[in-house]
Amino acid sequence: MPSSLFSLGGDLPIRRLGFGAMRLTGEGNWGLPDDPGYALDVARRAVELGVNFIDTADAYGPGTNEEQLAQALRPYPDGLVIGTKAGQSRPSSDDWVPLGRPEYLLQQAHLSLRRLGVERIDLYQLHRIDPKVPAEEQFGALKQLQDEGKIRHIGLSEVSVAQIEQARKQIDVVSVQNLYNITNRRYDDVIDYCERENIAFIPWLPLARGGHASAGGALAQVAKQLDATTAQISLAWLLRRSPVIVPIPGTCSIPHLEENVAAGDVELTDEQFAYLTREVAGG
Repeated sequence: MPSSLFSLGGDLPIRRLGFGAMRLTGEGNWGLPDDPGYALDVARRAVELGVNFIDTADAYGPGTNEEQLAQALRPYPDGLVIGTKAGQSRPSSDDWVPLGRPEYLLQQAHLSLRRLGVERIDLYQLHRIDPKVPAEEQFGALKQLQDEGKIRHIGLSEVSVAQIEQARKQIDVVSVQNLYNITNRRYDDVIDYCERENIAFIPWLPLARGGHASAGGALAQVAKQLDATTAQISLAWLLRRSPVIVPIPGTCSIPHLEENVAAGDVELTDEQFAYLTREVAGG
């Protein structure tokens, strides 16, 4: 049975099924009800269900997602870890542009502190490495924030093994957040590296925007065997893939949230895991 906890940075025990909060903003036409309070209820329900790791970013909203979490959850319960990110600007709703100038990263950290209403951010991740700025300058800004006590731990997003190793020459990297799911396994080598180094791997789009449902009959077959949904089987596969994987399925629906969290109770046999790994196409 996969362990239900991961020790982030060695001192923050988090449940290995987190919650990705971006959809609470209503971006992307995800069907959020007209009631603005419903998004807050989704965040509160996640915590009620035992989720203690929530992922957000300054670019979600932009800015408003962090404010939503503060409005819904402050005063934050003991043990709740909120990770946020900086390093991508939003010149328009459809444009995501890496922006890693040190002064920008420092500015955004202070804005995130204010919006979240905390004195220190537990996990601060570089949303993208900006190719136009020397990487060591970007890592240096994160180290400065950590030295000043503004952030506790540092993570990276959408990086290769080589980039992680480069960053670790300057900073202690405790998490990596890359695109990964049962149908997209491009970063298998990064997961293997993270497992060796006990670094959390946080797959974004763990359900492939619903792509799991059209991934073929294997998921449906195993779901029927275990009286589960295909989404739950996809998440169970991720949890079984490596003990350092912490999926963060996002939703703006309380029923879907409850379905996702229940995936933590779904146990794949060795044969079922091997069958899914072999039969579901992973690019």
